[in-house]
Amino acid sequence: MPTQKLYAGAKLRETRQRLGLTQKDFASKLGVSLPYLNQMENNNRPVSTTVVLALAQEFGFDVTELSTGDAERMVSDMREALADPVFADDPPPLSDLRLTASNAPALARAFLELHRTYRQTHERLASLDEALGREDARTQPSPWDEVRDFFHYCDNYIDAVDHAAERFAQPTGAQRGVRDIAQDRLSDMGISVSLADTGKLRHFDRDSGTLYLSSRAEPETRTFQMLLQVALLTQDKLIEATLDLARFQSEAARAIAKMGLANYFAGAALMPYGMFLEAAQETRHDLEILANRFGASIEQVCHRLSTLQRPGAKGVPFFFVRVDQAGTITKRHSATRLQFARFGGACPLWNVHRAFETPGRFLRQLAETPDGVRYISLARDVSKPGGSFGAPVRRFAIALGCEVKHSDALVYADDLDLTNARAFEPIGISCRICERTDCHQRSVPPLERQLQVTPDERDVLPYRVG
Repeated sequence: MPTQKLYAGAKLRETRQRLGLTQKDFASKLGVSLPYLNQMENNNRPVSTTVVLALAQEFGFDVTELSTGDAERMVSDMREALADPVFADDPPPLSDLRLTASNAPALARAFLELHRTYRQTHERLASLDEALGREDARTQPSPWDEVRDFFHYCDNYIDAVDHAAERFAQPTGAQRGVRDIAQDRLSDMGISVSLADTGKLRHFDRDSGTLYLSSRAEPETRTFQMLLQVALLTQDKLIEATLDLARFQSEAARAIAKMGLANYFAGAALMPYGMFLEAAQETRHDLEILANRFGASIEQVCHRLSTLQRPGAKGVPFFFVRVDQAGTITKRHSATRLQFARFGGACPLWNVHRAFETPGRFLRQLAETPDGVRYISLARDVSKPGGSFGAPVRRFAIALGCEVKHSDALVYADDLDLTNARAFEPIGISCRICERTDCHQRSVPPLERQLQVTPDERDVLPYRVG
């Protein structure tokens, strides 16, 4: 696969401005001419190897940040938005989208916000009989989507909260487990912890100062819920300060994000960054060993692995996704070039959907996306029983994966033939933006392609993609 040129003008300009340097001084320190730096900042030229090395040597810059961040996500999100039939007549080329994401990220975000508002308005008009007369019939993004995008564009890593959780879980001189630390912290606040035979995972009675945890839940779930309550009681100022910076558009979004940050703290305390990263590398990311060592569930471990993006101490860049039985994505994050559909389900050729057919087993898949990038994907079903007869069982499937260039760090890549191109299954992101012309699972035609319909022929699809 040809080497992809690195255009990172916005990140380069942002770095220079953060350092308080003029273009002339910055160019001098990087060992390039002023016109050359100007061209790189405006994405007229790719960032050279000389500049990458100088950034690392002169400023201690984590050069992996040049190839990550919002640009790839925004390009993927814009492509999906432009797959909307309203844009079908004259969609802009991919090169224009990349330039917009790199040179005008604020404009790209404004476009995505506008399209999201349009979609919500369109959906409300489709059910006008219900929307008429309702006080909440307004054109603003759904709180859930707004919060999901907040974490998405933060790389699913919240530095201040992550460090706070690590300090909580590893106090100086302490040799106890995080569950005992949490219980002692609650006790110091006059709060007792009690098990209750109830379907509610957690209930905090403020009047009696009692935290009730469900005896029906798994031990790792009870520990997580205890840590979540600790976060709500002890980290309120930090969480509120983070929410102030996010500037959510509604109180509902802020409330959802607050719980999201509390959940983030709980996961980061259960699996402290430094200790967890070291264990992940030592075990070559064996999910079962990590789950047992940290008293966490497989899903919690997978989610935590996708957050290991601390500057200067990054782990393997993983993608993580959870889908329900209808194929709807309920959790998504990617620190890789692979991005997920914002609307609808994931590619049906992806092994995450087959995980429902093989409960309790890990499925491995070598996959290749239309851009030629190859991945190793690990999928497994996750069942969440209700804890009593007749209680509904919630069933999901999760997938964790990374580019094959990191396969040496994964125990799950052992004995797979990574050199055989035919071993990689073709997958996509969303049918409307997938460029494959011969996919037998295609549900709708791709964007930017002409269709040919021949009445006298019928192949797998009722049309041919030109």
